[in-house]
Amino acid sequence: MQPDSTSDRNSSLGRRQMLAYAAFGSGTLAAAGTSSAALSTAQTTQPTAQKQYQMKKSINLWAFPYPERMSLEQCLQLARDAGFDGIELNYDLESDLSPKSGTGEFQAIRRMAEDIGIAISGLCSFLFWPYPLTSNDPTERARGMELAGLMTQAAHDLGTENLLVVPGAVHMPWREDHDPTPNDICDQRARTAIATLLPQAEKLNVHLNIENIFFNGYLLSPFEMIDFVDSFNSEFVRAHFDTGNIMEYQFPEHWISMLGDRIKNVHLKEFTKKGTDHSLEAFRPLLDGTTNWPAVLEAFETTGYDSWLTFEYFHPYLHYPEALIYQTSDSLDRMLGRK
Repeated sequence: MQPDSTSDRNSSLGRRQMLAYAAFGSGTLAAAGTSSAALSTAQTTQPTAQKQYQMKKSINLWAFPYPERMSLEQCLQLARDAGFDGIELNYDLESDLSPKSGTGEFQAIRRMAEDIGIAISGLCSFLFWPYPLTSNDPTERARGMELAGLMTQAAHDLGTENLLVVPGAVHMPWREDHDPTPNDICDQRARTAIATLLPQAEKLNVHLNIENIFFNGYLLSPFEMIDFVDSFNSEFVRAHFDTGNIMEYQFPEHWISMLGDRIKNVHLKEFTKKGTDHSLEAFRPLLDGTTNWPAVLEAFETTGYDSWLTFEYFHPYLHYPEALIYQTSDSLDRMLGRK
């Protein structure tokens, strides 16, 4: 998950505001002058059979033109038709998934997904940016805790055990009004916030999955993430690992092997190290970047991870938006050895 660019608490804090920010096998080789007999016996090199992985395919709702051009039901159906096993939903202030909805509404969404035949792989939100859990503003911090509690209940009602949590931020360069929080105070507040949320999460069987970001200046290395997650000594505080959020300076395959079975959920984001744009526009459609996906998938398998791989992307196609969904599903099939 990535930051929202707005601090306006009175408007919907969704994707639109944030956006300001086995190759080919070798054929028969025939040198000039090679005899027809030699050509007839030449062997065509076949591509090596691709390894198959058991992870499950998911896609985040931000890849769909929701709610502007598609309803939630249409998005769920499109994801299912494209071959996804699950879809990750997003909690906002103005949508079907917001404080305006309660247990009844969320359970209705859960039943709708079940009827369509697609799982809800997790819940995440941009609201951790306008209402950071470590803000120097106590009112802002309290609202963030309130919303995190509502998200935990919503995740339970939706039938998912995964809630993505951004535990804090030292700095948010996209928010000029944000007073930077000193590193030590940020860490203290983040640990207090998660400890406060944990009893409800444990009761509801919802995992608080801590996401690695980069732009927030907190939990910048796998060592820090491991220390943070392990400090709670609870199976309900895990890691939500995002491959793209560290690609500017690091490599996801290195983190995966270190985080190991702490990883409870995953975002796949494509990034290119060849570009000079390091805003959200640097994230690309899956496979159109420099991520070493074979190494990433092998690292996941080595750790024993076999759960959700969720493509996260913030730019629904302006025309033929369904193309992005089908293209991503096809890419994931090839990465997982299904094609």
